Amino acid sequence: MDFGIFILMQQRNKHKTSHQILRDAVEQTRLADELGFGAAWYAEHHFSNYGMCSSPLTMIAHCAAATRRIRLGTGIVVAPLYTPARLIADVAMVDQLSNGRLNLGIGSGYQHFEFERFGVSLETAKGRTFEMLDMLEQGLTQPKFSYEGEFYRQPMSAISQRAVQQPMPPMWITSVDPAFLSRAIGSDHHVFVSGGDGGVEKLQGTRALIDQVARAEGKEPAGVKVGLLRAAYASNDKAEVAHYLDCARYQRRIAVSLKRRTAQIADDYQVEEGIVEGEPTLDEMRALLPVGSIDTVIERVVNEIRALKPVHYCFQTQMGDFDHPTMLRQLETWAKVIIPTVQQEIANDPPHRSRPEHELAAA
Repeated sequence: MDFGIFILMQQRNKHKTSHQILRDAVEQTRLADELGFGAAWYAEHHFSNYGMCSSPLTMIAHCAAATRRIRLGTGIVVAPLYTPARLIADVAMVDQLSNGRLNLGIGSGYQHFEFERFGVSLETAKGRTFEMLDMLEQGLTQPKFSYEGEFYRQPMSAISQRAVQQPMPPMWITSVDPAFLSRAIGSDHHVFVSGGDGGVEKLQGTRALIDQVARAEGKEPAGVKVGLLRAAYASNDKAEVAHYLDCARYQRRIAVSLKRRTAQIADDYQVEEGIVEGEPTLDEMRALLPVGSIDTVIERVVNEIRALKPVHYCFQTQMGDFDHPTMLRQLETWAKVIIPTVQQEIANDPPHRSRPEHELAAA
């Protein structure tokens, strides 16, 4: 398995401009490439300071020229906000520009705030995403195609841009919705999941669900390609760790307010931070996330890998208003200390063995 970084490009306040945030993200990607990370992922968000990257494909096209080996991923393309034919062509073109280093992360989105401003109903997001997946597969693998769906229609068309990776760039579908899991596993795509605020127990539940869906699809559970995204930070400086947890709580509060349509906009696109009902305490987050001293993080990452058996472990350190030099040091800590130790710990682990249905029922 390999490791990657997830870059949200948040602007907690305006002391740092969007231009600087983008430049810092490029520099983090460049360093991750030099340090040997497997992938860098870029989120897509609009109309708020929750994330300053409106086009992960554009970000990838730029970062491809600044890097040599690292794979570059959309984390994610919010499929319902796109025109299918343009997205297909853009995906193929970016795969060309990156010399076949594109990871295509696809999701249905969740923020009412964004969908309203694009004039798309969030209630139709799931159906639109399924149709978009069909069209991406056809448009990227066939010389020409047509499509007739509930939401999208495409007359017989040939997409002039063709991807370098054949039959198409690897697709990573980001959802634990059983319907999306079935779609991903049945088509041999990657599944990309997040542990959220939970710990190992939640990841064990996610793995059990993936195995159940795989068996229903007639697939071997151990063969499912799973990616894991985690909020993670390692430092023996307790003040640094405390600030990271504060930033992680900030990110959660903004995301939930945008999802629930309770967001209060203080200045232009700046979303006010407010307490969210039922949110975990900082101590609860500290206990469940791979956050803390270097030894603590190593132990928790190993346990999480053993619980989920992913092929890719992606961590997010860039949150809130964490400063750029600290982020660069964090990448070096992971590359030089954490990842080698984790790889050594799991080197002789047995392959994943899914639990039989009767054991799951009795558990």
